[in-house]
Amino acid sequence: MLHQVTPGRYDAYEALLGALGAGRLWMLLWHGSPGTPDAQFGNMEVAGHGYVPCVTSAQELAVSGWSRSHEVSTGAEIAAALYPGRWGLWINPHAPGGGVGVPWLDLRRIHGGLDLLPAGPLRISEPSLEIPHFYAQLTHGAQYTPAVRSLRRAWVQPAVGAAYLAIGLDLYDSGHQSVEAVRQMMRQAVASVPEGLPVSTVVMSDEYDQVAMWLRASARPFFDRDAQGAPATAAAPGYGYGYPRAY
Repeated sequence: MLHQVTPGRYDAYEALLGALGAGRLWMLLWHGSPGTPDAQFGNMEVAGHGYVPCVTSAQELAVSGWSRSHEVSTGAEIAAALYPGRWGLWINPHAPGGGVGVPWLDLRRIHGGLDLLPAGPLRISEPSLEIPHFYAQLTHGAQYTPAVRSLRRAWVQPAVGAAYLAIGLDLYDSGHQSVEAVRQMMRQAVASVPEGLPVSTVVMSDEYDQVAMWLRASARPFFDRDAQGAPATAAAPGYGYGYPRAY
């Protein structure tokens, strides 16, 4: 699969991500030994971004000439360990052409589910859809859903798959009752969406979500409870739920 990954071959790259999540990796240790407190992965910088190098088999390890220790882990374990620190993965850097880099955003997709998180690179913009009734329904529902602080919107075109409308949810409270109330609000509003238009949600407090990052930086709320002078009830959560989930 590594040999099939070339610029523009997003289908091959998606297949590679699936194989990484299901397979094993030989992680190169710069310090320490496997399982010891001082064990430390190697690291490298490419175009200003940090990556951790690895190889894909014992044979590739021998070919690489790596003389220090190594650790064999599953791709799923490595993805979960690296993406929170915004470290990517660089596969077979010794190979002709320099190997293949997997950015941390895609490691997060491996961890969270390739079928649940959109395939990058994403093209994100302001929606140009004329669906005022849907936005009015959302605004009306948000006014009667106390957990909602504000709502934003974006049009997202993944590298693979259909484009969709993303609704950014900024919540005061992530408790079970509040989350269920927000889901009910979305279900009621989505009934007014034109047939065939995919709608998903993203929680604004998710610091690892590319759509949420764009919304925080580039989109003004079309509903903002705080701007209306309503008091806050709780701190925003540090994580998201159910994204992207079609209601």
